[in-house]
Order: sequence, then structure tokens, then C-alpha cells
Amino acid sequence: MTEPADLKAATRADFPHLLEIPTRWMDNDIYGHVNNVVYYSYFDTVINEYLIREGGLDIGGGEVIGITPETHCNFHDSLTFPEVIEAGLRVAHLGSRSVKYEIALFKKGKACPAATGWFVHVFVERTTMRPTPPPESIRKALEAIKKTV
Repeated sequence: MTEPADLKAATRADFPHLLEIPTRWMDNDIYGHVNNVVYYSYFDTVINEYLIREGGLDIGGGEVIGITPETHCNFHDSLTFPEVIEAGLRVAHLGSRSVKYEIALFKKGKACPAATGWFVHVFVERTTMRPTPPPESIRKALEAIKKTV
């Protein structure tokens, strides 16, 4: 899949939710930059921080959880330790049982994103793993950061 043209050119202002994430010593690989798999951890962190804080997601006991069938990341610049990342989050598409997020990772103070990508959640019942609509509190939180065209 190709990246939406507006995602690589996005600025912080294009993301209704921003979260500062400090890099950790263990994030660096032997080459001295953040390992590629850690970028997905940053994606997961900004999404779940938002869902917990704004949508009331109960990760330990909620009846509905999000599973991730699709992720994608484009790397534009290396991140390193010690650095603070500003992770931008928006909703690109909200369906009846799924959501597609778009994320950009910015080096603090830099205009262009170091990485961009997307992350899909399908909401399922925790016990049956069958798709289900998200709880109203989560849907409302997702609507609040939905991308405007």
C-alpha cells in the first residue's frame, strides 16, 4: 500500500492529538539509532494512551478490545536516544467495527516527520474475539480526532 500524499507532508497542526514520548537507551540498536520495530511501539503507545485517557478503554477488564490486523511505517529520518518524540495521532477512517489511525513521529522541534504510517484496530469482544462496535465512549473519542478532508 502506498502512503497517502498528505501524510508525509503533514505537520503537527494536522494531528488533533500529540503525545511526547522520550526515547530510551534500549530503543537504540547497534547502529546508534532507534530500531525499526520500536517505531511500531511508539505508534501503539500514542494510540492506546489516547484510547485509555480519552475513550475510557479498560485494557485489563473491558468487554471490548482492539486487535491489530494491519500496520505500516515509512521511515523518513532516524530517531536516536536521547531524544523526545512528538507523536501525532488522527483517525483516517472510522467504520462500524474498525478504525484506521494515521500517525506521525516528529523529532522535537523539527517540522518534518521522522516517520509516518497507519495502524488498524478491529474491535472485538474479549471473550469471543468476534468483531463488535466499539463502546460509545471510544467511538466519541475517535470521532473527536477524525481527519477532515
